[in-house]
Amino acid sequence: MSVYRNAVWFVKGLQEYTRSGYEAAAKHFAAADLDVDLSGRSFMVTGANSGIGKAAAQEIASRGGTVHLVCRNKGRAEAAKDDIVQRSQNPNVHVHIVDMSSARQVWEFAQRFSQDNALHVLINNAGCMVNQRELTDEGLEKNFATNTLGTFILTTALIPTLQKAEDPRVVTVSSGGMLTQKLNLDDLQFEKGAFDGTMAYAQNKRQQVVLTERWAALHKNIHFSSMHPGWADTPAVQSSMPSFHAKMQSRLRTEAMGADTVVWLAVSAAAAKQPSGLFFQDRKAVATHLPLAASPPAGSAPRTLQ
Repeated sequence: MSVYRNAVWFVKGLQEYTRSGYEAAAKHFAAADLDVDLSGRSFMVTGANSGIGKAAAQEIASRGGTVHLVCRNKGRAEAAKDDIVQRSQNPNVHVHIVDMSSARQVWEFAQRFSQDNALHVLINNAGCMVNQRELTDEGLEKNFATNTLGTFILTTALIPTLQKAEDPRVVTVSSGGMLTQKLNLDDLQFEKGAFDGTMAYAQNKRQQVVLTERWAALHKNIHFSSMHPGWADTPAVQSSMPSFHAKMQSRLRTEAMGADTVVWLAVSAAAAKQPSGLFFQDRKAVATHLPLAASPPAGSAPRTLQ
């Protein structure tokens, strides 16, 4: 059934996740949704030195928001900051160096940040796809440590700070790849069987969607959302999925296209009117499970794909 699920997902991707899918969806966007003044509002973006994270940070800074870039590499982070400041003419862009795969670093950073800063919106964008099983210094599988545990610790630690703000939000950048995975709580560290980095990443992205739903249920005064940016041409895709990138490059979305729904969820009044805890694609709430195809493979019993 996993081969069938992957095939359904790929066909869906060709239709919706590519550049042409974005262009079709964008015909129905309300341009006024992003016509906002973000002066006085504070945003944190993880993984913001390139790709979707940087593109989102740029859009926020251009609208006057204070932006905190949380990055692992100081040189690339400072270069991203300089570029964002130059293009936005907004000096309120700050760099914080944190390794999101280190539980201790993430927790300690969140505690320090909360002492001196207000925060209105957290954008959980940092992620990795390590194709060989690696352990962090804390003994955790690196994909899980970065994508799931780091996101969980940072969000949990910043909730008290967010609760003090007006219109607080948390946006988590997940992936449509999670549609190929059922939540598996029995092997969070991917210790069983052959390791597959792509599947580990997809499982982490499923975990982020579930966490978003749980946070929304627990913290009613914060608006939580997760989203799929589509298939975007980012440095992460180029390095982690070189074959996919080579085959699909002409059809991939730009970084700005991938970041559009992130920004919409983070800043628009329209997004805040949506129920908390939902999963979005191109400014619309979408299902978190693949629909059953009309004709399942012979011998397959119909069931819900998770």
